[in-house]
Amino acid sequence: MHRYRAGRQSGTNYTMKGADMIKRTALRVIIMMCVLVYAGIAVGQDNVQKYFNDAACKVKATSDPLQKREILSDKLQDMSKALDAVQSSRLVSNADRAGLDRLKASLQEKQDELAGANGYARVSDDQLNAFSDYVVQEMEQADRTITIGVVTALLIVIIIILIA
Repeated sequence: MHRYRAGRQSGTNYTMKGADMIKRTALRVIIMMCVLVYAGIAVGQDNVQKYFNDAACKVKATSDPLQKREILSDKLQDMSKALDAVQSSRLVSNADRAGLDRLKASLQEKQDELAGANGYARVSDDQLNAFSDYVVQEMEQADRTITIGVVTALLIVIIIILIA
């Protein structure tokens, strides 16, 4: 009988150690989730900026104004398509949808300016390089002023990768 009690006490110690391990593991998971959320936001923003930076580099590397316009137009349209696809997802909150609407409106303004539509003066051929830099700067500022969640940012990145 004495052995049974000793074994039982030992089992209690294992149970307490197991509970402590579960608490530590849960704490680690929570910390990792917090880190990943902030990393996800940064990755999403960096990838959108990189997407437009790459477009600006391609524009500057091209001498033909028609090709420059086509590159810019394609990139703006692809981003708009990505935003439309993300916005239709059930994973996106109403607050994120509002932010995406503002971002889409900004992209539409850039497209209109590039094409000279909806009351905008068309960007001249000799200003296309500067316009591509302007688009990059505007998207960087949009990241600071338009707040979207991690899931939405990551969905945008995934869809951009799939489209490109």
